[in-house]
Amino acid sequence: MADPDFIHLAVALDGTGWHPAAWRDSQARPDELLTARYWADLVGTAERGLLDLVTIEDGLALQSDHPWRADARTDRVRGRLDAVLIAARVAPTTRRVGLVPSVIATHTEPFHLSKAIATLDYVSSGRAGVRIQVSPSPETARHFGRRAVFDSPVASLAPAPESPDDLIGEAADYIEVMRRLWDSWEDDAEIRDVSTGRFIDRTKLHYIDFEGPHFSVRGPSITPRPPQGQPIVAALGHVDPAYRLISEGADIGFVTPHSAGETTALVNTIATRQPSGQHAVRVFADLVVFLADTTVAARARKDRLDEWLGAEYRSDAEVFVGTPTELADLLARWHAAGAAGFRLRPATLPHDLHQITGGLVPELRRRGLFRTDHPGGTLRDLLGLPRPTNRYAGVAR
Repeated sequence: MADPDFIHLAVALDGTGWHPAAWRDSQARPDELLTARYWADLVGTAERGLLDLVTIEDGLALQSDHPWRADARTDRVRGRLDAVLIAARVAPTTRRVGLVPSVIATHTEPFHLSKAIATLDYVSSGRAGVRIQVSPSPETARHFGRRAVFDSPVASLAPAPESPDDLIGEAADYIEVMRRLWDSWEDDAEIRDVSTGRFIDRTKLHYIDFEGPHFSVRGPSITPRPPQGQPIVAALGHVDPAYRLISEGADIGFVTPHSAGETTALVNTIATRQPSGQHAVRVFADLVVFLADTTVAARARKDRLDEWLGAEYRSDAEVFVGTPTELADLLARWHAAGAAGFRLRPATLPHDLHQITGGLVPELRRRGLFRTDHPGGTLRDLLGLPRPTNRYAGVAR
């Protein structure tokens, strides 16, 4: 089981980094963004640094500076590969690091995703997870044409546009359907008995019969129960409805505090809303990091990127500029304030990822705040989360 004194560390991988001008950095590899080698190199670096997991960003529309609207900029990275497929491709090249691709629940189906993530769990031998996102973007909605959008000129002829709260409610049902589908095969449903000719015990496959305002799913899944029983579910929260989603449906909650005090408040908010008997959600604080060997050099890096950007970079998360040692000071304070771990968003890739694995990790280890080796096992094992009991085990079909 995980040592509660140790900090959990994740990195959020997105293109050439989280700063919009990162692709112009001298170490960036923009010409390789659409290659398997690029992603295998990044995830391999994270694994060698003993990090718990990587998340991989995704979307259903071209990247945009505005969260809801498209733009016509040509000085930014535009275009990406599918996050789940990236994770599946790099899984065989790694052995220990967790793989958590992002998926937009708003325009996808939980049945499809449940078997995709179950497959990733098999391919990675129990290291899979998924980060559930919602999308209120009209631009994204128009790619599918099945739902009303906020600024639709013919809204009176369509169903009422859905609010962000509606979308988060849908995401909660989405997670519940996924979890039921993962449980729809009991662990010993596969017999594979050549002598009797029985491959499965059909009495151990279960209809989930989910009926809700957003989905009607009968089941069972077509993929046997994953190695972890249920892969890790993660979500990012900024507002109360999202905190409720994290509390009730997620294993990991990513939050964006800007101080130790805010960290404590958010951890408590999530903890107090959890159903009784549920394992504690692991709360990770997000930070964007600009790192270098000296504070002056880190500031100079950010200033150069901001100059290319034409504005000061801002983020929903805390923006840290400094050395790995200075970052370790901050993480230690926020960890003491209640954060189980941190998801670091490298401003540039691979530079800031190398600073995390080659500078921050050794410094945290020196302070006794990070493990000295990787214990192996599943991602659940690494996070100190039990393998869930199958809700249908022993239930008559």
